[in-house]
Amino acid sequence: MSGVAGDPATAPALERFLRSLAARDVSPHTLRSYRTTISAYLAYLDERGTDWRAPSRPELRSYLARLGTAASRTTVAQRLAAIRSFHRWAVREGVAVGDPWGAIATPRLPRRLPRVLEVDQVTRLLAAVDDELAEASSARSDRVAAATALALRDRALVETAYAAGLRISELAAADLGSLDLRRGEIRVMGKGRKERIGLLGRPALAALAAYLEDGRPVLAQRDRHGGQLPTELFLNHLGGALGVRGLRYRLDRLCRHAGLPEGVSPHTLRHSFATHLLDGGADLRVVQELLGHESLATTQIYTHVSPTRLRAAYRDAHPRARRRAGTGPEPLPEPEPTA
Repeated sequence: MSGVAGDPATAPALERFLRSLAARDVSPHTLRSYRTTISAYLAYLDERGTDWRAPSRPELRSYLARLGTAASRTTVAQRLAAIRSFHRWAVREGVAVGDPWGAIATPRLPRRLPRVLEVDQVTRLLAAVDDELAEASSARSDRVAAATALALRDRALVETAYAAGLRISELAAADLGSLDLRRGEIRVMGKGRKERIGLLGRPALAALAAYLEDGRPVLAQRDRHGGQLPTELFLNHLGGALGVRGLRYRLDRLCRHAGLPEGVSPHTLRHSFATHLLDGGADLRVVQELLGHESLATTQIYTHVSPTRLRAAYRDAHPRARRRAGTGPEPLPEPEPTA
C-alpha cells in the first residue's frame, strides 16, 4: 500500500481510524475535528510527496512551525493530539512501523487554574433570575405567562447546573425521562457516551418542580411547528429544545445582569461546583465521580484553587501548626499583600 498522502490507498487508513473512534462513541463534533485536522496534515505531506507513515524529522518540525504561526497554542495542542492519535492507531493496527512524532518535542500548554465563583457570587447570579421573575410579573398581561415561564426555566437551569456540576452540552441533552425528582437525581450522558448520575439538592429540586409545573407547559404550548411535543427538559421561547447556543446565551446574559466579572462562562458553574464541594470536605474521588472524569488527575486541578481548604488541612495535620493539646490550632499568619 502506498503511503503518499494523496494516494487513494491512504484514504482507507484515515477512514478506518475514524471508524475506530466512532466505535468508541466519540462525539460527532470530535470526529469532524479529527477528520479536518488529519486531512490537512496528510495534504501537507502530499505536497512534498512524502510517505505519511515515515515523514522526516525536519518535515514534522516544519509542519509544527506552520501550525504555530496560524493558530493559538490551545488549537495547536488539540491538532497535534489528533495527529498523534492517528499515528498511534496506525502502529497498533500494523499500518505503520513506528510513530514518527514520538521523537518530536512538542510545546506543552501551561496548566491554567479554572475560574471559580465565590458562594456569594452564585447567590448574586440566582438573584438576577429573581429580578427576571419580578420584571415578568409587571409585563403586559399577554406576556406575563411567557416571561414568567422563561424566568422559571432560567432559575431551574442555573440551580441544576450548579447543583449537579453539569456540562452545558449535558444540560441541553437532558430530557424529561432523565429526571427523578423523588430521588433527587438527573441522568446525563457525558463525554465518551458515558452515563452518570447527577445529584440535586433541595433548591434545585424546588426550582425544577416550579418550572415543570408552571413554566415548561407554557413554553411547550408555544411550539409553532406542531406535531410531537419535545422531550428535552429545557425549552426555548418557541417551545422547541433549548440548544447549547441558547443555553450559553441565557447564562451569559444572567452573568452580566448579576455583575459578575468578565470571563465567567457557563462552565464556570461546573468549576465552582467542584471547588465548593472540596471546600466543604468532600473526598476528591467522590468529586471525580460526580464530574464524570475518567482520570483522577483531571479532578486534582481543583485542589489548587482551594486555598481555604489547604490551610485548614495544614492546621489540622501539621504538628507545628497546632497549639498545645486542648487549645486548638495556632492561627497561621495571613499572607502579606503584594505590591
